[in-house]
Amino acid sequence: MEKATSEVIYLDRFLDHLSGERRLSAYTVRNYRQAIRDFHFWMRENARWNGIWDDLDMMQIRNFIIEKQASHSRRTIHNHFSALKTFAKYLVKHRLIKRNPFTGLTLPKLDKPLPKFFSEKQMSRLLAGPMRLLENEALEPYQAWRDRLVLELLYGAGLRVSELASLNYGMIDIPSGVARIRGKGNKERLCPLGKIAVLVLEKFRREYAPSAGWADPVVLGNRKKRIRVRQVQLIVKKYLALADLPMDLSPHKIRHSFATHLLNRGADLRLVQDLLGHASLSTTQVYTHVTLDRLKEAHSKAHPRA
Repeated sequence: MEKATSEVIYLDRFLDHLSGERRLSAYTVRNYRQAIRDFHFWMRENARWNGIWDDLDMMQIRNFIIEKQASHSRRTIHNHFSALKTFAKYLVKHRLIKRNPFTGLTLPKLDKPLPKFFSEKQMSRLLAGPMRLLENEALEPYQAWRDRLVLELLYGAGLRVSELASLNYGMIDIPSGVARIRGKGNKERLCPLGKIAVLVLEKFRREYAPSAGWADPVVLGNRKKRIRVRQVQLIVKKYLALADLPMDLSPHKIRHSFATHLLNRGADLRLVQDLLGHASLSTTQVYTHVTLDRLKEAHSKAHPRA
C-alpha cells in the first residue's frame, strides 16, 4: 500500500513535468489528470485492484476498455490510454515500477472523421467581423483591432490557441514577418505570419502598445494582462455568430482551415507539416482530402483522356 501511495504522489510530479518541461497546455494536463484518476477509481471499484501498477494484468485493463466503450468514443479511449501509458512510462523511468502495463495493448480501431474547416469565403466573413463592428460603432477601436489581431494571427500563421496566448513581441521578427513559436513537446518552429497579419500587428503595436518590450505579450485580455485561452475561444464565438457561421466551429478549426487552404492552393504537404509543427506527416495527411476537387479539376483540364 505504501508503494501505491508513492505512485499517487508521483502523479503530481508527473503533471508538473507535463506543464513545465513538456509545455503541454493546461487543458491537456487537466485531461491527463482526469484520465489517470478515472482509471484508478474504476479499477479499485470494479477490479479490486490494490493500486500497485506492477500488479495490473492485461485482463483487468481489457475489462476496463470494454466497460468504457459503452460510454466513451474510441477517440476518447485512445486519448485516455495515451495518458495512462505516458504516466506509466514516467514511473518506469523513475524506477517506481518495473514495467509499463500498457505496452502492447490493443485498442479499438479509430474512425477517421474528416476535419471541419472554413471555406475561404467563410473565413473572409469571419475575419471582417471586428472592422464591421468598428464601422457600426458597436465596438471601441482598441478592442476591434485586438480582436482582428487575434483572428489574423490564428489564420495567418495557423497557430494553436495556446501558442497565440503565449506569444511575446520578442518571438516575432516584424521586418521579416516571421514568428518563432514554441509548440507541443517544447518544439520550436518558424511561422510566417502573412502580410495582412503583419500589417495589423504593426498598427496595433504602434497605436496601442508602443512601449511593449520583447517579453510582453502580443495579445492582451480585457484586463490588459496576457489573454487566456478561454477568452480567445469567446472572441471567436462572437464573430462566428456575427458572420452567421456554425457555432461548433472552434478556434482550432481556423488552424484546420489554414492547412486546408494552403494545400488547396498547391502548397507541399511537408511544408504544411513544418508550418503546423506536426511531428508526423500522417497527422498532416488528414487534410489532403480537401485537395481532391482541385486534383480532379487539374486532371480534367490536362489529361488527354479526361
